[in-house]
Amino acid sequence: MARLAGANDFEKLKSLCLKTHKEQLVWFLNGFWNEYGQRDAENFWKYALKLKELDLQKGLDGNELDELSMHRFLEFFKETMTVAEMRDNLRSTGAIQGNVRMIPISHILIFKYRADWHYLVNASQGDNRAEIEEAQRKLDQVQAAFKQAEAASAEAKRALREAEAREADSKAREANARAKEADAKARE
Repeated sequence: MARLAGANDFEKLKSLCLKTHKEQLVWFLNGFWNEYGQRDAENFWKYALKLKELDLQKGLDGNELDELSMHRFLEFFKETMTVAEMRDNLRSTGAIQGNVRMIPISHILIFKYRADWHYLVNASQGDNRAEIEEAQRKLDQVQAAFKQAEAASAEAKRALREAEAREADSKAREANARAKEADAKARE
């Protein structure tokens, strides 16, 4: 499972914000797939395209936008805010402190979705509970089938030993009968 570098959640958030725009979007989607991802995955693709367009120096390989570009990003998605509103909203999450000049998409998503950033930085990358449960069910079926096969194999081995013993006994009786027959013919 992917983990962010950092000794505490704030350091992990800094690590997340150093990832590319795309990696941050994917991290958020994976972390909150059941809550927002399934519903908004297409919007996240649109976010990626707009970030690529607005980050003039690094495109999708960038990791943050300046304040003006982030305002343009929000305006494009009809979420216009004043400078003061955006700064206050970003600070209200507790994930950002001090001056707000460069803004990673993770901070916008935390505010937009009112996401718990402590959860986000520790989130499993992909909720695969259903797949795990399905895999466990299949494993249980395979184990049950294996036990049945072992039992059938043991029964077959026992039956083979019995058949071989009966065959050996039959051959011994046949050899004994032939010997008696040869002895009887020799006496005639």
